Amino acid sequence: MSRIPRYSPSRPRELPKTRWLFLGVIMVLLGLALAFKLGQLQITDRELYKVLASDQHDLQAQLLPTRGRILVRDKSDDRLYPLATNHEVWTVYAVPRSLEDPIAAAHVLAEIVNIPDVDLVTRFNKPDDPYEVVIKNASKELVEEIQAKEIKGIGYVRTSARLYPEQGVSGQLIGFVGSDSEQTQVGKYGIEGSFDSLLAGRAGSIFAEKDASGRRLVMADSEITEATDGADIVLTIDRTIQYQACSLIKEAVGKHSADSGSIIIMEPNTGAIMAMCSFPDFDPAEFGKADSISVYNNPVTLGTYEPGSVFKPFVMAAGLDTQKISPNTTYTDEGSIKFGPYTIRNSDGKAYGLQTMTQVLAASLNTGTIYVQRLIGKETFLKYVKAFGFGALTEIELTPESKGDISSLSKSGEIYAATGSYGQGLSVTPLQIVAAFGALANGGKLMRPYVVEEIIHADGTRERTKPQEVGQPIDSRTSRLISGMLVAVVEEGHGKRAGVPGYWVGGKTGTAQVAKSNGPGYETDVTIGSFAGFAPISDPRFVMLVKIDHPRDVQWAESSAAPLFGQMAKFLLTYMQVPPEREANYVAPPPPAPPESEPAEDLSEGGEAEE
Repeated sequence: MSRIPRYSPSRPRELPKTRWLFLGVIMVLLGLALAFKLGQLQITDRELYKVLASDQHDLQAQLLPTRGRILVRDKSDDRLYPLATNHEVWTVYAVPRSLEDPIAAAHVLAEIVNIPDVDLVTRFNKPDDPYEVVIKNASKELVEEIQAKEIKGIGYVRTSARLYPEQGVSGQLIGFVGSDSEQTQVGKYGIEGSFDSLLAGRAGSIFAEKDASGRRLVMADSEITEATDGADIVLTIDRTIQYQACSLIKEAVGKHSADSGSIIIMEPNTGAIMAMCSFPDFDPAEFGKADSISVYNNPVTLGTYEPGSVFKPFVMAAGLDTQKISPNTTYTDEGSIKFGPYTIRNSDGKAYGLQTMTQVLAASLNTGTIYVQRLIGKETFLKYVKAFGFGALTEIELTPESKGDISSLSKSGEIYAATGSYGQGLSVTPLQIVAAFGALANGGKLMRPYVVEEIIHADGTRERTKPQEVGQPIDSRTSRLISGMLVAVVEEGHGKRAGVPGYWVGGKTGTAQVAKSNGPGYETDVTIGSFAGFAPISDPRFVMLVKIDHPRDVQWAESSAAPLFGQMAKFLLTYMQVPPEREANYVAPPPPAPPESEPAEDLSEGGEAEE
C-alpha cells in the first residue's frame, strides 16, 4: 500500500505561471480603474463633488434659479429700466433648543425687528423646536445689527425677493409674485402671471446615494443638474410715456370724482403698446394691502363696457367701404326714429334737418349712424364689426382677456342693429377699441396688439416679437376718408378739446349709458365717457383711448375724456419730436354748457340716450 506524502509548510507549493500572469493582469486593471476614477473625480466630476461637499448656501445657489426681470425702455436715453427685478434679503430664524436664554433673546430681538417680545417669547419657549422664523425679507443692515448681539441659537439664510422699483405705476400690467397652495413662489396676474414659466426658469436637481445615517456618499454614483435662470422680458412700454399716462389718468379720476379710468396708447402701424394704465391700481410690492382682489385684473384687457359713440366710426367706415355713402352723402335728421314701441333719439333731443355724414360724426347723431346701418344691412354690418376684431380675443400676451359680447347683432329685429350702430347693446374691451382705431388710422390693417418686445433667455439667445397683421377690415381709401371725417369731429364737433395746436387730430367722443347689473335697462345718471383717436393724421404715430367711468362732476365725454386725450396727445407729439403740420393758431375753447334737454329715457322704457 502506497503512502500519501505529508504536507510540509517549509516547502510551499509553487503556483503555476499562468496564475501569476492572471493575478498580474487583475492588479493592472484595478490600478487603471482606480486611476480613471480619481481622474473623473478631479476633472470630469470636479464641479459635482465640489457642490456635494459645499455648504447649504452654495448648494442652494446651484439648484435654485434666479427669476428673470421685467424691463422697459426709455426712449429719451435709450436705456432699459426694471419694472420688476430681484434683490438680496435675509430670513432670520431661531433654533429654540439651542437658545441659552429664550426670554432674554426675545427681548433683545424684539427691539430690533419691531415685533412684540411676547410673540417672540411664545415662539422661542419650545425646547424641542428645531426652527422658528423670526423675520423674512430682512435687509443686510438689519442682519448685521442682530449679528452684533451674538445671540447663540439665531441663524440667517440669504434669499432673493422680488423688487418693484417703479412705485405707483403699472401694477395691473406687471402683476406680482405670490405663493401657491404649496408655498411655492409663483407669478400671478399681468406679465408675472402670463410669463411665469419663462421668468421663473428651471430649478436644478441633485441625485446621490446615501448611507444608513442619511449622509451623501461622495464616492457613489451622483448626478447634478444645475438651475437655469429665468428669461428677462423687455416690454414695448415706453417708461416716460407710461409714467405720464398713469399720472394723468389718476389725476383725472380724482378731478371728476370718477369710479375709475383707463388709458391705452398703441403704435398703429405695428400694434406695439406704448402705455397701458388704469386707476385705481395696486402696488405689486404690497399686493396684500389691496382693498379687493378685483383690482388685480387689468380692465384694459378684461373689463368690458358698452362703448357708445366711439363705435360710430366703424359703422361709417363700413358704409364708406361698401360705397353706400361718401363723406358728403346727406340725409334728413328728424331727431328720432321709432322701432315699434321703442323711440331712439339724438343725445340732445334735437332735430338737425339736412346733414352730411361728416356732420353726423361731428354732432354725434344717433339717427345718422342708424341711417348708415340700414343702408348696408344687418349682415354686412355684423361682418364689418367682426372684421374690426370685436367679439374675439386680440391675443395680446396678457391673460386673462375678454372677447366682449356682440351677440345682440345676431338677434332678429331691427332694434338690435340700430342700437349697436351707436355702441349700445353690445360690449367691447378698451384694447379692442384701440386696435380697431388703429385700422382706421393705418390704411385699414388690423394689427395684433402686443406688449412684449423681446425675450432674452439665460443663454443669451433673443426672441423679438414681429408685428402681425391679422386682417384688413377696410381698404386704404376708406381709411383716408374716415380719418378726414374724424378730423372734423375735433375741429368742429364734440372733440374740440382733444385738439393739439399745430396738428391735425382725428377722433371720436362717446358718452355711454351703463346697463343695470340686476335687470334690464340702464342705470340712472351713470355714464362712461371715452375718447378714441390718433395723430397726426398725415402719418399717425399713435392711437389712444381715454376712458373715464362714472364721472360725477360732468356728464359728457367732451368734458372728461376729450381734454385728457388732448393733454396726453400734446405730450406725445412733443416727446416723439413730431414736426407740426400747420400753424399753431388753434386754441381749445372753454368747456361747452351741457344740453338743456334731459337725456332720453333708456331703451327698456322706449328710448336711448347717447352722445
